[in-house]
Amino acid sequence: MAQFINSTETLVTDALDALLRTQPLSRVDGYPHIKVVHRQDFDGRKVALVSGGGSGHEPAHAGFIGAGMLTAAVCGEVFASPSVEAVLAGILAVTGEGGCLLIVKNYTGDRLNFGLAAERAKAMGKQVEMVVVGDDIALPDLPQPRGVAGTLFVHKIAGYLAEQGESLATVAAAARDVASAARSYGVALDNCTVPGSDKDDRIPAGSAELGLGIHGEPGVQTIPFTNAVDVCHTIMSTLFSGQAEGDGHVLLLNNLGGTTPLEMQAVLNTLLQSDTASRLRGVVGPASMMTSLDMHGLSVSILPARADWLAALQSPVDVAAWPGCAEIRSIAQTPMPDGMQASAVAASHDADIAALINDSCTAFMGMQDDLNVLDAKTGDGDTGSTLAQAARALQAVAPELPMADTPALLRAISDQLSMSMGGSSGVLLAILFSAASDASRSGGATLASLRVGVQRMMEYGGAEPGDRTMVDALVPALDELLSSGSLSAAAKRARDGADRTGTMTKARSGRSAYVPESSLDGVNDPGAEAVARYFEMLAARQASPSS
Repeated sequence: MAQFINSTETLVTDALDALLRTQPLSRVDGYPHIKVVHRQDFDGRKVALVSGGGSGHEPAHAGFIGAGMLTAAVCGEVFASPSVEAVLAGILAVTGEGGCLLIVKNYTGDRLNFGLAAERAKAMGKQVEMVVVGDDIALPDLPQPRGVAGTLFVHKIAGYLAEQGESLATVAAAARDVASAARSYGVALDNCTVPGSDKDDRIPAGSAELGLGIHGEPGVQTIPFTNAVDVCHTIMSTLFSGQAEGDGHVLLLNNLGGTTPLEMQAVLNTLLQSDTASRLRGVVGPASMMTSLDMHGLSVSILPARADWLAALQSPVDVAAWPGCAEIRSIAQTPMPDGMQASAVAASHDADIAALINDSCTAFMGMQDDLNVLDAKTGDGDTGSTLAQAARALQAVAPELPMADTPALLRAISDQLSMSMGGSSGVLLAILFSAASDASRSGGATLASLRVGVQRMMEYGGAEPGDRTMVDALVPALDELLSSGSLSAAAKRARDGADRTGTMTKARSGRSAYVPESSLDGVNDPGAEAVARYFEMLAARQASPSS
């Protein structure tokens, strides 16, 4: 898989140098074997916090260097522990009379290399303590649980105490307490891609892997994946199993690297509505804090919300990678501004109009998949979903519409489309029906009013026939219907117009204007295709004996 790197050999040093070029940090002059980044402004009378491990978990570890968090980070190659010499260089670079606390995730290489470096530093007269974090609860029978994102709790609380000038013994004792209390659990929909290696595609499509590690290690089980709710329930029930309620807990939601911010927010919202949400007192994230390269997954960590720990977590730090610890609030709402409320028009019924609206909505919902596939060839693949969403919304409110009052009905449809249909197409169609409503209220016939609406839509949208948009099918169809009154002839004109867009290799309006000519050739505009299919439905409906 192609990646934006120069070479696997220089990937880590390239990334660290980018950080050094933008942050007030320094590196120990030992590249490439010794990769140590540290604060420039550190007061050696305070406890130094040194952490690190393999790279590939960015922004951990170097991204958390700063007053109130880490003093230095010792970085290995991707998923590989740094050497003893590198760790020792990191300790010696920042340790003064305040001493040094090593914060180490529980992996054999890290424990051994950091441990031996600590012993060598002690032999040189340095005060060094080490805390090992093993917060992963996915493997409960493992005598040495892995250290994962719960390590960030240790960084922040120990960093807070160190910045306050507390002694090494006090900082180390607090760090061990936090490490013992932190609990983490991860889930992924896809594994990570290690630079220079083939990807291990072990997670089947439609499945989620629970309890996997941050180095791509397999999880404890693979389950069918349907939505975030089920996965979040499993994670939260596992994390809180056996936990005393006490003062509640702080939750840390960590992006493992390849999960979109939109997904992360959706997961957080789900977590905050779970059965255990009432026990949460603060939230860290969602953010990428301890990633696993590009893994499409996330981890959830919890920590008891002791008053002193919560104060430390909520204290501000000038560390960009730390997202802060937010309070959990209820959703605030303000009334809809004056002038934005839907016009209060009494519902009225017309059997023919009701049937037409229902059949129209059903038709657009039925086009969803085909139009999405068509749109994906030249756009973002959502034309069918957008139209179907609007159709579902309109169908749901149909009983409340003023069906016997044409101007009011057209206005109501405009209002509904502006609320429920996203993108430029929703606005354009809302303009169409709004202008048609005004024309109808002035005495125009329905078809003529709709044609006025189309003209107004073209004026605002800037599209004309020949520009490769829905207009290429809509204008000829309405013009034919106005002149001949024949739905079958109008449907043919709409189909001809839609198919003609497939021969247009240059779009002058809409998203297709940004698409290369080669991608447009032979592909109908999805908006025009939707119009053609709609008129074909109307013609078939009129021809049906049951119509």
